[in-house]
Amino acid sequence: MAPILEVRNLRKEFEGFSLKNISFVLEKGYIMGFIGPNGAGKSTTIKLIMNLIHKDEGEIKVFGLDNVRYEKEIKERIGFVFDENYFYDELTISEVKRVVAPFYRNWDDKLFYKYIKEFSLPLKKKIKHLSKGMKMKLSLAIALSHHAELLIMDEPTSGLDPIIRSELLDILSSFIQDENRGVFFSTHITSDLDKIADYITFINDGDIIFSCTKDEIFENYGLVKGPKELLHSSIQPLFISVKENQFGFEALTKDKQKIKRILGDKIIVDKPSLEDIIVYFQRGM
Repeated sequence: MAPILEVRNLRKEFEGFSLKNISFVLEKGYIMGFIGPNGAGKSTTIKLIMNLIHKDEGEIKVFGLDNVRYEKEIKERIGFVFDENYFYDELTISEVKRVVAPFYRNWDDKLFYKYIKEFSLPLKKKIKHLSKGMKMKLSLAIALSHHAELLIMDEPTSGLDPIIRSELLDILSSFIQDENRGVFFSTHITSDLDKIADYITFINDGDIIFSCTKDEIFENYGLVKGPKELLHSSIQPLFISVKENQFGFEALTKDKQKIKRILGDKIIVDKPSLEDIIVYFQRGM
């Protein structure tokens, strides 16, 4: 069975930035979090997957199909939720539905109105009068109303309050219960991914640092704390980056078992957050 999303040796050159032959795979039935600092290449990667910009080299397959050759067929099976509203501000929600629905062969009016009711969205209200949370919910309602098999989400929770973010995560958890579906979720709010993601793909400066299960990350990575006198030349290479303070040091390692074997009870090794990992990689550049 083909993966729901497959990116192989993808390269795109811009002036001052490039994606460097990146690769990752999302299987059906899972949520993949796509993380990295601003400017790392997250939005560029999503635009390439959607064929909004053209790749220089590499291969992108969605549902086992080439994303350029089968673009129309693929996009009928994908739901998109972005951080910005791309609907015409003067249209009402009802009018947006009438514009969008004909583009999808599998559009389901009954399902659309179910989500409109569930999300408490006012059908007669113009887009320009909706809150950011309402606009996100409308994008999600449209994405789900044509029976999408893959949701691609670019910073969908940015600027939303915790209650609406929690509602979105509950919807995604319900969506993924159908094991033929998948979610590719780009965000800088890594606490959301701590709750729902199965896999994490970390991109930094156009490179994939890792793409693996969330459990694997926390099995291998550790936040090491100890006295400064331990920071000698043989230990430094085991750290991605180090932060020193008046009490000692704190460092990120990707092999916490090795550090424990070498330094034993001289150190404390805590579980890092995904945000910690991003910060320490940035510091180590």
